[in-house]
Amino acid sequence: MNILFMCVANSARSQLAEGLARHAFGPSAHVESAGSKPSTLNPLAVAALAESGIDISRHRSKSVDELDSTFVARLDYVITLCAEEVCPVVLSKAKKLHWPFPDPAGKGGSDEEQLARFREARDGIRARLVAFRDEVLGKS
Repeated sequence: MNILFMCVANSARSQLAEGLARHAFGPSAHVESAGSKPSTLNPLAVAALAESGIDISRHRSKSVDELDSTFVARLDYVITLCAEEVCPVVLSKAKKLHWPFPDPAGKGGSDEEQLARFREARDGIRARLVAFRDEVLGKS
């Protein structure tokens, strides 16, 4: 199964989702993430997942054009995570799902307030992902 998570910058939400999905699905899925306007991996996304024992420190922000063309051609699911901005679109026969999560990076505040938003996004994406995994793998 091939799963692509997308948001605009591929710096926070889609990176969280990629890390969580790779952990949740293991070898039963090929998981990637990308953005329509890639920027830089947000260190708070790295920190929030590290608290859960998931290391994405070697990930980088990227566009769909940088992904392996065979992976993109064989996509089963494209999951967008945008809430307040225009989500990217991928031309594909894959099933498209939309999980709107507010961008945890864009609201300022103290370091602790920012990290709290990343934890909230991580936990929300994890809950959605576990339900999705159980549905597609037929678990109950």
